[in-house]
Amino acid sequence: MTRIFIDADACPVKDEVYRVAGRHKLVTYVVSNSWMRLPQSLLIEQIVVDDGFDAADNWIAENVKAGDVVITSDIPLADKALQKSAVVLGPTGKAFTQQSIGMALAMRDLNSHLRQTGEIAGYNAAFSKKDRSQFLNVLENTLQKLQKGRSSFDK
Repeated sequence: MTRIFIDADACPVKDEVYRVAGRHKLVTYVVSNSWMRLPQSLLIEQIVVDDGFDAADNWIAENVKAGDVVITSDIPLADKALQKSAVVLGPTGKAFTQQSIGMALAMRDLNSHLRQTGEIAGYNAAFSKKDRSQFLNVLENTLQKLQKGRSSFDK
């Protein structure tokens, strides 16, 4: 059965995941470095990991299985989850795929280098209502496809 893993420390769509996962009766793991208030539900489990670097990402990578869904904006975690045949969605609804992860990793490394050399500023675009809406649509469609047994999410 499909499970959902949220890389929760900086995830702006946790409430949306809870609602959609609840409709589909899916267990959701909320993985973070610190305690956070969660809705009361037998389907939502909070996992608080050590405060170490990438501890939440490592826990998710170790526990995710094929057919699970991972919600993260962390590109290295997305890569690890894809290697285990999980479905990976960013909080804007963008799916990470085997075809796109290489470019995403390369762009992450390039942007990191450009920030270190002062060529670009280190900020992200603001999260919008459109992003939230798109995420909800993609998550719902993804879960429906998984329930119907489809394994291809590439467009």
